[in-house]
Amino acid sequence: MLHTVNKSPYRSDSLKLCMAYMQSGDMVLLIEDGVYAAMKGGSSEALVSGSSAKVYALGPDLKARGIGSDKLIDGIEVVGFDGFVNLAAENDKVQSWL
Repeated sequence: MLHTVNKSPYRSDSLKLCMAYMQSGDMVLLIEDGVYAAMKGGSSEALVSGSSAKVYALGPDLKARGIGSDKLIDGIEVVGFDGFVNLAAENDKVQSWL
């Protein structure tokens, strides 16, 4: 399953809830303000780094918020809109955490 998180971890518990429901093989895509969870030294670094899920961040949303690849937690893969579509197509379900 692909989980999408679009809320900042500084304003919502969406990412924490998402991670609590993760199952083996699930993926997380951080979009919109959710990309703030991808930053090194942020409040979500331990949660994201400690997850067994593969975590992705949407490149255009990172760019729009001035977050460069040098600021990302190790292991997070940046994808474009085409990557978003591919992730959605690869998974039988998509769960949006609002």
